[in-house]
Amino acid sequence: MQDQGYRLQFTSSKIEDLMYRTTFDPKSGDGDLIVNLSLFREEDLEDVLNIFKTTISSGLAVSPYVKMLHCGDTIAGYRIEEGMAGIATVCSITIDGILLKSGVLVKPHFGGLVQIRDGMPVRFTDVLRYASTTIDPLEVLMSQEVTSVTRMLRTGSGKILANLRGAPMIAREKVESVLADMMDAGISGILEVGEPNTRILDVSVERDHFGIVVIGGTNPMAVVQESGIYIRTNAMSTLIGIDEMRPIGEII
Repeated sequence: MQDQGYRLQFTSSKIEDLMYRTTFDPKSGDGDLIVNLSLFREEDLEDVLNIFKTTISSGLAVSPYVKMLHCGDTIAGYRIEEGMAGIATVCSITIDGILLKSGVLVKPHFGGLVQIRDGMPVRFTDVLRYASTTIDPLEVLMSQEVTSVTRMLRTGSGKILANLRGAPMIAREKVESVLADMMDAGISGILEVGEPNTRILDVSVERDHFGIVVIGGTNPMAVVQESGIYIRTNAMSTLIGIDEMRPIGEII
């Protein structure tokens, strides 16, 4: 008999909850932002941090801010077990939360793979809609081992993780202003901003809307996985204050 108290939570619902709970203000540089949590073996700490630093420095992440976690530390009620270490990184949904707080309601559509050729984004090749899955799409794609982020870093061509959201074209000027403030505050990761009523990376947008493609916050984790190092990622894990985080360059 089905448990009447159990309800599926689709990723789109989780995103909405986290967006409304985001309090980070790019102008003051204070507040809570959404993070992904990744766990790996403590013995791999140095290799993982070097990979994260290289990937983040290459622009394939949302922010250089991270929080290190070691055995016994807790985050969102989860305790880091013996022999393991963790790292919290900024999730791309933070951008949606900041835009919402500024008065712009953006609609996250899907996460997927973007083909990069000679350093330029070409098109989405595989996508999973947030409204159709209970697992973060980028987590699913990582588990399928279909990324080639390492090759993209080395050659300029490959497939990286990214996601698409739509925004009303009447809010375009406001969106561009807020995105500029975010960049000044160390929150970036914008891959491409489309034109109103125009396809973006070979994907159509709603009428009177424009698309925004954001680099997936899980690209550094994908590079670790591609390197053959064990890593377990929980995307959109929780919210923490940016005052608890430091630029990765200060850690290494």
